[in-house]
Amino acid sequence: MEGFDPETSFGYEVSQRYDDEPRGDEAETVAFLAELAGQQNALELAVGTGRIALPLIQAGVRVDGIELSPDMVDRMREKPGGDQVDVTMGDMSRVTTGRTYGLAYLVFNTIGNRLTQDDQVRCFQNAAGHLTDDGVFVVECRIPTAPARPGHQYLDTEQVGLDHVDLDAGRYDPLTQVLDLNHIRISSGGIRLSPIRLRLAHPPEFDLMARIAGPPAARTVGRVESRAVHRHKLAPHQRLRTRRQHGVTDPGERPTTTRPPNTPRRGGQRCCPKQRQLIRTKLTIRQQRSAT
Repeated sequence: MEGFDPETSFGYEVSQRYDDEPRGDEAETVAFLAELAGQQNALELAVGTGRIALPLIQAGVRVDGIELSPDMVDRMREKPGGDQVDVTMGDMSRVTTGRTYGLAYLVFNTIGNRLTQDDQVRCFQNAAGHLTDDGVFVVECRIPTAPARPGHQYLDTEQVGLDHVDLDAGRYDPLTQVLDLNHIRISSGGIRLSPIRLRLAHPPEFDLMARIAGPPAARTVGRVESRAVHRHKLAPHQRLRTRRQHGVTDPGERPTTTRPPNTPRRGGQRCCPKQRQLIRTKLTIRQQRSAT
């Protein structure tokens, strides 16, 4: 996508409307993270407007953050309790806070904003460097379907209203695994474009990233019972243990929520909670299905 700069794509205008329409699974996500954190502190990579960090603090977990966009942090500071998050500004794949945590997490497909495999691996390594010996890293991301689209491109109708139509136009590069996606709203007020660029990856690639972030020794793989989620457990320090749970989702089920029409979400499209796959770990990867 010529001219698109992911470093500046979450400026003032985006920060002001980023929370206009909740995703719908915030409470579930916070409960999931709070259970993993227990009595330990947490670090959110790409903390943004505090959509997850602030309710997690209310659940009794101390949360620090790393964030690249000062506008997103300014928006968080305007919210009740927004001054309770200690934010380190910079690239989540390189910046360190100087502390360790029982939980580090990266939600809503934001791993895809790092547009090379090397940078995504650095995110895992940076997270692992912030963890205590028994710490957990959670990554939430969708399972991509763009690679299977005919010609690696598509135009989807997301919403049809009386006074507007929302479209998603995407083109996928199978060599770089980068998806160029533009959310398009056509209305009586004109045409608005909300571009986003993401590097997509499947669970096995994230498995390898987690293993790279951990030590080369003592890796064991185990299996647990099947449930309606998919979970992974990877220990980045002394042990590396994998747990995978495969779930079944109705292929005809459609997402019941929609994204804000002109907000370039960090992870692109939102997904129906029922279509989610979770990956838990001591590098935890939390996977989500989507139409992309």
